[in-house]
Amino acid sequence: MSAITDLSDRTIVDYLRRHPAATVGDMVEFTGVTATAVRQRLVRLMEQGLLAREAEVVGRGRPTHRYSLTPAGVRSGANNYDQLVQVLWNEIREIRDIEVRRGLLKRISERLAETYRNEVHGETLQERMADLARLMASQDMPFELQELEQLPVLTALACPYPDLAEQDRGICAMEKMLLSSVLGESVRLSSCRLDGANCCTFEASGAAG
Repeated sequence: MSAITDLSDRTIVDYLRRHPAATVGDMVEFTGVTATAVRQRLVRLMEQGLLAREAEVVGRGRPTHRYSLTPAGVRSGANNYDQLVQVLWNEIREIRDIEVRRGLLKRISERLAETYRNEVHGETLQERMADLARLMASQDMPFELQELEQLPVLTALACPYPDLAEQDRGICAMEKMLLSSVLGESVRLSSCRLDGANCCTFEASGAAG
């Protein structure tokens, strides 16, 4: 779940982290803005799946709506994934035995590949590359499928790990292992941003299958 970038929305979510449920009136009193402004924020957060609304009937009057965080809302705080990845990668780099380090990278790439493999169903390499490109694009990682000398080429328009790649090209080797595992065919990194290319491209080591 992405972090909430709108400060006014974050104020509502943070308030509900401290209170199991609250009414519009509660949040008007807390924020100091109008009920209309609070309702606009609540609608926006419900559309994102971060808040749930429940009607509470008291007597014969109109029901009172109480708002609370959904499980997605609870998880919506900022995360430290980038820092965690950096620390873990530094620990991997500290492994002096090359074979041990390579074995660990291979196991990591295999675990990552498992998360993609069920979404890649093409019979030919080109079809599998197309499936993978669509899957990556759906996760905001733009990949593009092209043909070069009648062989399919997968182009990463943006590096998934730009900061790490600048420090250690071992991340490129892991990405190559990952793609090879998902595609069921050995691929090679035929061009790389770190060598001055516009994009990183991956192509089959042998003939397309």
